[in-house]
Amino acid sequence: MIASFVALLLQVTPVAPIVKGTALPPPGGEDAAVMAPVEELLRAIGASDGNAMLAVTRPEGSATVALEGERRGVRSFHWAEFAARLKPSADRFEERLGTPAIEIDGDVAMVWAPYTALVNGKAEHCGYDHFDLVREGGTWKVLNVTWSQRTTGCAA
Repeated sequence: MIASFVALLLQVTPVAPIVKGTALPPPGGEDAAVMAPVEELLRAIGASDGNAMLAVTRPEGSATVALEGERRGVRSFHWAEFAARLKPSADRFEERLGTPAIEIDGDVAMVWAPYTALVNGKAEHCGYDHFDLVREGGTWKVLNVTWSQRTTGCAA
């Protein structure tokens, strides 16, 4: 009996390797509703449209950047201040988000995603974005965005 038990323990059953991490599913209904103002905010910044940016944010909120590298430091701007800094430019700015992590609890949501900022199609900086959102009257608004910003290790 012991010999058959030991023989059983020594048997090796082939097991398929664990599948490496896979992409998250595309945003569903509520996730898509949370992402809508985030995407509009990024479009407004890319278009240097302060009014469009203010339309998807809460006035008491802010934008905060944690700079890395030579310009290391933290800077914050209330939304009105940030909107006033947006000026038309001959350069084309675009921010591309990677796959976001979205968490929702009632009328509070959070979006965390890697990003790459492109100027005229070339990577200028990258990092992670963290958006805080609140829902009021059925509408999601960005309360705050905080992001890290570095110029090394950025993919185009």
